Amino acid sequence: MGKYAEDAKQLLHLVGGKENIAAVSHCMTRMRFALAEPAIFGVNLKRGFPFVCGMIGSGLAAIVCVATGTTANAIGVGGVPGILSIQPPFMGSFGICMIIAFAVSFLLTMIVGKRRLAAVQVDETVEPAAGTMVSASVMGDGKEAKIAKGQPEEKKETEGRLTAFLSGEAIPLAEVEDGVFSAGVLGDGMAIIPETEILYSPADARVAALMPDSRHACGLKLDNGMEVLLHIGIDTVDMKGDGFEYLVEEGQEVSAGTPLIKFDRAKIQAAGHRDVTVCVISNEGNGREIQFHTGVVVKEKETTVVTFR
Repeated sequence: MGKYAEDAKQLLHLVGGKENIAAVSHCMTRMRFALAEPAIFGVNLKRGFPFVCGMIGSGLAAIVCVATGTTANAIGVGGVPGILSIQPPFMGSFGICMIIAFAVSFLLTMIVGKRRLAAVQVDETVEPAAGTMVSASVMGDGKEAKIAKGQPEEKKETEGRLTAFLSGEAIPLAEVEDGVFSAGVLGDGMAIIPETEILYSPADARVAALMPDSRHACGLKLDNGMEVLLHIGIDTVDMKGDGFEYLVEEGQEVSAGTPLIKFDRAKIQAAGHRDVTVCVISNEGNGREIQFHTGVVVKEKETTVVTFR
């Protein structure tokens, strides 16, 4: 338990201590914290530079406050509502200080943020792997020149695939509009907006993980070591299993098209959740050249939604 206790201490430190936690919930894919100071610990400290830029803006505003002798009648709330505790003769200077704090923090965050984003988007030069074909065509004097680097004999590889686990519209993860899945925190993948209510196995696999309390997700492991997570709905862990029924057991060997979970779309929507169902490759194993096929209407157990080698 030593390692887990140490991890828990570090996690508590990162979210501002247990006093800053209003509520906690979790499922197979994530742990959710409701924080008393979500802006500081959810955005500013997480990204780093917004916190520093905000502190610089606030510091400059404090200097102006002191220089102008701005005085308050009492210690009240911060920010714009704080003007209610300022003595009337100094309300104008306090307002100017608030503008300085906001404007400087905003401008610095924008400038630093754009530079960091530009650095991430800079195209990296990737050298071709040994034994790959590199060709260049030069059109001059009506002639074409081709340069080849290493032309090994092509090896035919077996192409694997995952079939549609539901009928509906296949969409990219970015369109799921969920912070964890859309950001690819758990891995790359795709999703289906379902028209049916039985989740099928997309390939021959072993049922590696189930969530007995919520029954809304299933983890599969293929023979090539690839691990696939199927997750029904967004935040459906809050339903505590109502409307979900497992049709398999953990450790069971299943074939492509085996029913895994039966769920009730009407109950999911009535609970205020979306029923979009996510497929994430949480571990590629020996799979390579993984491609997701989205933007089409798919049919369960038939349409190919993922290909790999």
